[in-house]
Amino acid sequence: MTRRLVVDLASPRVAWRIPPRAVQAIRDALGPGWDVVQVEAPATSDGDGGSGTEAAAAAARGAEVYLGYGVSAGVVQAARGALKWAHTSTAGVGTSVPHVRGTGVVLTNSAGVHADPIADWTIAAIGYFARGLDRMREFQAEEHWAQPEITGLEIPVREFGELRVGVYGLGGIGTAVARRALALGMSVAGVRRRPERGGPPGVRWVGAPGDLGRLAAESDCLVLAAPHTDATRGVVSRSVLERLPSDAIVVNVSRGTLLDETALLDLLDAARLRGAALDVFATEPLPAGHPLWRHPRVLVSPHVAAVTTRFWERETGLIVENVRRYLAGAPLANVVDLEAGY
Repeated sequence: MTRRLVVDLASPRVAWRIPPRAVQAIRDALGPGWDVVQVEAPATSDGDGGSGTEAAAAAARGAEVYLGYGVSAGVVQAARGALKWAHTSTAGVGTSVPHVRGTGVVLTNSAGVHADPIADWTIAAIGYFARGLDRMREFQAEEHWAQPEITGLEIPVREFGELRVGVYGLGGIGTAVARRALALGMSVAGVRRRPERGGPPGVRWVGAPGDLGRLAAESDCLVLAAPHTDATRGVVSRSVLERLPSDAIVVNVSRGTLLDETALLDLLDAARLRGAALDVFATEPLPAGHPLWRHPRVLVSPHVAAVTTRFWERETGLIVENVRRYLAGAPLANVVDLEAGY
């Protein structure tokens, strides 16, 4: 009997569209006895994915394995109990967990695949504000030689070695951020759901979610790298932001739902914060006319911190390794905790 694996990764975004070489690598890893079905309809790869197209549901009938951007209710229902393993090529799983929970399907994600590029983006964003590049770009647009302002220290320019970085969410992405920050001489502390797991060597301390206020008070740069769950929704509240030191930098590479954007804007308007680098927002795309668009202390990035030309190199490696484990009956990598929500 032929077994079926469905590839629903035909994203309209070139960076996320699965290339033929990746499909062939999956076929080779599966070996004989498998039917690999590719869904040609465009898959929604933005955010946590989960396109739920009719074409995907039709292809999933009787499928044992499903590879997509999120897992829709339609796909799970169409598989009618045949589905054993579903993989999402997104890091976030918020749209998938409700459909998979209680079905017996093992869900894996791609969190680790995005860690390095997002961590690179985070360090670049910290440097953008810490080294005053935002103000230099403004002066360049005005054709103004701003040497007097900069040497007069009217614009705060800080060295990496004096910065204290606080990472909220020391998972794959947060750990990659911490390692880079430590390598550049920054002091790092973090908060995670299971603090006993610690962090990379050199981290000052690792606390529990209840220590977020302390983390903010001790952070010149607060990096949000935790997943969206019921427990993290709105966690970086006004009271947390108000505990940040004067001229602190906020970087959000997790989900916009974690951050109180109204409170952030209030503090930025009051010049209480040096700046905010935001790759994610409560509403995406960011609506026209939103005050974040033109705010002089905000770097707006359209949810692209993970984008590089190497995504499919890493993603194919993860999928192929898990195919081998699946066929061998071994534990899969990147299994999502359906109760925790990530």
